[in-house]
Amino acid sequence: MSLFSPLTLPNGATIPNRIAKAAMEENMADGDHAPSAELISLYRAWAEGGSGLIITGNVMIDARAMTGPAGVVLEDDRYLDRFKTWADVARSGGGQVWMQINHPGRQMPAGLGQPTLAPSAVALDLGAQSKVFPVPREMTPADIAEVERRFVNTAVLAERAGFTGVEIHAAHGYLLSQFLSPLANHRKDRWGGSLENRARLLLDIVRSVRAVVSPSFAVAVKLNSADFQRGGFSPEEAQAVVAMLGNLGVDLVELSGGSYEAPAMMGAARDDRTLAREAYFLEFARKIGEVATMPLMVTGGIKRREVAETVIESGVAMAGIATALAIEPNLPRNWKLGKNDAPTLKPITWKNKPIASSAHMAAVRYQLVRLSRRRRTAPNVSPVWALLTAQVSAKRSARQYRRWMAARKAA
Repeated sequence: MSLFSPLTLPNGATIPNRIAKAAMEENMADGDHAPSAELISLYRAWAEGGSGLIITGNVMIDARAMTGPAGVVLEDDRYLDRFKTWADVARSGGGQVWMQINHPGRQMPAGLGQPTLAPSAVALDLGAQSKVFPVPREMTPADIAEVERRFVNTAVLAERAGFTGVEIHAAHGYLLSQFLSPLANHRKDRWGGSLENRARLLLDIVRSVRAVVSPSFAVAVKLNSADFQRGGFSPEEAQAVVAMLGNLGVDLVELSGGSYEAPAMMGAARDDRTLAREAYFLEFARKIGEVATMPLMVTGGIKRREVAETVIESGVAMAGIATALAIEPNLPRNWKLGKNDAPTLKPITWKNKPIASSAHMAAVRYQLVRLSRRRRTAPNVSPVWALLTAQVSAKRSARQYRRWMAARKAA
């Protein structure tokens, strides 16, 4: 199996190669929280770079529930023309383009001024940074039903806009991941307790989305291989959830790990079953592959062609790459030409893992902004500078978001 072999999904659609541009937190919406010209320009760079699959950053199913203040929202068809342009540009290189759809649950910054919902009223534990996120309200059955409807609605709109699939985000500590985690989900009803109950919302959403989109439209799930927290969602539970997804028409499961509390997706909190520096979650994928009936994708730490090839040769179907493609969007094309590019950012060795994770994301976003303006990336940017500029930008965007929400309420 080659890194540049096509992959045929269970639904019959074909991905032209095994390299996926994994989702990143872009926060580049326009004033209507639709795709901006800068965001569309950024995806043109990735389309030209040769990735077989492009997965968008978070698209929110509810404007009241945001992972960041300048996030893209798709609730109705008011701005569908902009989403169509986004899809057209992203597909222009010949790859598949999937919209990642998400709800943050309790992982929504307090500065956005919205009440937060979660499976249970359990606050994030980030030490001194805990106050950045409010204590959530426990969701009612009506709240849960509305979230399911919104995931389905956004998936339908994504297909109308011309995307070739959706990825339902159930990882990284966001809402569906919170339902799966016994640390965040203390419910005593049909959505809590046993793994079958904790997985119920995810399974219902997948089942409902698959029922309303076209057979050729891909339905994927992003799942934690583990929470990397004592007493959290375990590798064995991840394996069981993948088995549960097996007969629901899922076309691919992307495996990652961690959350805001334990940011393993940034290379922190890994245990001795993972590779030391690259392809963090490959060992978990090998175990989960024993029960998976759909293709698997591993994301986290891949930046060298040799490592990507090792992932594919191990039986994993797709190698998901994020940071390296933020630095060099032409990476797949360069690798195919025999080059050995291995783009990296300046290392961050700070002891405070949540702040280090924030600095890493800020440094990645610094590259994305430059790419969106068709400028050369700057991988040696100071993490401190990247974090400070990101915080200033986030505060400005948060004020704009609060004004936007106030205008929506007034209307």
